[in-house]
Amino acid sequence: MNELNELNDFKIRLQRGHWGGGYDVILAKPNSTNAEHISIVSKVEIKNVDVGRIIEPLLSLTKNNAQLLMDDLWEAGIRPTEGSGSAGALKATQDHLTDMRKIVFSQLKMYVK
Repeated sequence: MNELNELNDFKIRLQRGHWGGGYDVILAKPNSTNAEHISIVSKVEIKNVDVGRIIEPLLSLTKNNAQLLMDDLWEAGIRPTEGSGSAGALKATQDHLTDMRKIVFSQLKMYVK
């Protein structure tokens, strides 16, 4: 079986690192022959390739695995550098805007249905 296709069965997970305060990325799946063990990806090979060559990715994620990674990053306290924040923050902003509209319209004696 192609090793890249075999990786589709693995789940990518992130946890706080034990050393240095970073994060550990783990690729694991239940072991199909022994319920007391898990199977993990344990080695990364570094090699030189010609510039311009099509390079196979280190890792391709399914949508579900990408979501697991995003959830784990969020759980670990990592947030996007740019963006509108969480859905809760956006809701609070929308509610504030609604309140401000009511105040302005009442001061201008304009009423919105």
